[in-house]
Amino acid sequence: MTAVNFNMRLDQDLKDRSSEVLESYGLTTAQAVKLFLTQVVRTNSVPLSFDYAKDSVLTPKAEARLRQSICERENGEYSKYDTLDDAMQAMRELG
Repeated sequence: MTAVNFNMRLDQDLKDRSSEVLESYGLTTAQAVKLFLTQVVRTNSVPLSFDYAKDSVLTPKAEARLRQSICERENGEYSKYDTLDDAMQAMRELG
């Protein structure tokens, strides 16, 4: 597949504000656009939801566990697995 450059003009404020949101997901603007276009092709539709709610989609328990996991990772307190099956088994055991 041949790669091509794709340029677009945006209002600076729109670019800056959207970049902040995308960074919170670990995405660059270019990655987000590529992801969007890939989904358009895969689904043959425009994958937008206008039911966006700013509230977390995680339950409070799941969000607390996620925060705990992030802290553990930052402190070097994490497990390494040799295979994906080993990692999946460990997750099942966590409940």
